[in-house]
Amino acid sequence: MNIWYTERHFLDWCSLRLRFFKGNVFLFGLLLTLAVSQTVTGQSNNPDCWPSFRGDPRLTGNSHAFIQPPLKLLWSFNAGDAIKSSPIICDNLICFGSDDGYIYALSLNGKLKWKYDAGTSIEAAPLYLDHTLYAGSLEGILFALDSESGTLQWKYTTDGQISGSANWVWSGDNKRKEILVGSYDYNLHALDAVTGKPLWRYESNNFINGAAAISDNIAVFGGCDGYLHLVNTITGKANDTIDLGTYMASSAAIFGDRAWFGNYDGEFYCADLKQKKILWKTGGGGPFLSSPAIKGDHVLIGSQNRYLYCYQANTGELLWKYKALGKVDASPVIAGEVVVIASSDGRLHLLEIESGKEIWVYEIGSQITATPAVTSEMILVGAHDGTLYAFGPEK
Repeated sequence: MNIWYTERHFLDWCSLRLRFFKGNVFLFGLLLTLAVSQTVTGQSNNPDCWPSFRGDPRLTGNSHAFIQPPLKLLWSFNAGDAIKSSPIICDNLICFGSDDGYIYALSLNGKLKWKYDAGTSIEAAPLYLDHTLYAGSLEGILFALDSESGTLQWKYTTDGQISGSANWVWSGDNKRKEILVGSYDYNLHALDAVTGKPLWRYESNNFINGAAAISDNIAVFGGCDGYLHLVNTITGKANDTIDLGTYMASSAAIFGDRAWFGNYDGEFYCADLKQKKILWKTGGGGPFLSSPAIKGDHVLIGSQNRYLYCYQANTGELLWKYKALGKVDASPVIAGEVVVIASSDGRLHLLEIESGKEIWVYEIGSQITATPAVTSEMILVGAHDGTLYAFGPEK
C-alpha cells in the first residue's frame, strides 16, 4: 500500500500524474435537485447538530444555528497529537480524529467518553449517521463505530489513504443507507452502512482527496486527475466529467442544479449541472484547499493566499474579500448572517456575511487547518497543538 502523508506529496504527485490521464471526454449533465431526505437521525435542520464535515450531504457548509458574539472559551480538550480532523457534534456527542491515531468521543462539557485506536492518523472528519460514526484513516481503513460505546461495528480497507470525509446516500429503492468514501487508490467506494458490505467502486484516474457532495443520487467530487466527476450512486457509473485543467484538492458544494468548487490553480467555478456547462469561473484566487460554503446569493471560499472570498453565487462577482494573517485552508461555515472561519495563523474569526467585516476574533496561537463545527450552543475547532477548543456565548 502506498501512503502519502503530506499535502506536498499530494500536490507533487498530482502535478506529475495529471499529464498522463487526460483523455477525450465530453460534458453532459444530469439534473441535481435540492431534495435530500432528512429523516435520518442527525441529518435534519437541527441547529444543535453538525453531523458531518460540511453539515449536510450536499456539503453546503451552512449551519442552522444563530451565532451572537461575543463568545468565550468554554473548555478545551487535549488529544495526543495535532488535530487536522474537523469535529462533528450531534445527539450530545462530539467526535474527531487526531494524528495520534485515535478517534475521540466527548460529552458536551468536553469530558472523554471513549477513544478508539485506529492505528494511524485520522485527518478526515467523522460522519455521524444513525448512532454510528464513520471515519477513515491514512492507512486507508474506514471504521464504523457505535457512537455510544466506541465499539467497532465493521471496518473496510481500501488500497490508499483516506483524506476526505465519508458521506451517505439512500439506495435506489430507499430501503438502505449507503456510505460513500474516496481513497488514494483512485476509487470512490460505496458500502452498505449497516454491514460494510462493498456495493460498487467507481474508478477515477488519480487520487481522491476530498469528500463527495451528494444530491438526488448523484455524487460530485474532484481529485488529482483534474476532473470533476458526476457519478450515479445507484449504478456506480459516471454520468459526466468536467475538465478543470488541474487538480482539485477540496470538495464541491451543491445547491439546486449548481455546484461550486475551486482548484489548485486558484480558479473558482460555478457549474450548471442541468444545462451541462460552466456558468462562470474566476482566476487569480490563489490555491484553494478550502471547500465552499453557500447560502442564498453568497458563496464563500478560503485560499492559501490568506484571503476569504465572497462571490455572488449566480454571477461570480466579487462581493468582498477578507485577509487573514495566514492561509485559509479550513472551510468557512455560514451561521445565519455570520461567517465562521479559522486560519493557519491560529485565529478563529466571525465576519458579517454581507460586508465581510470582522465582528469577533480569538487567537488560539496554533495553526488551524480543520473546519469548525457550528451549533447554536458552541463552535468547536481543533488545532495543530493537539487541542480541541469549544466556544460559546457569553451569558
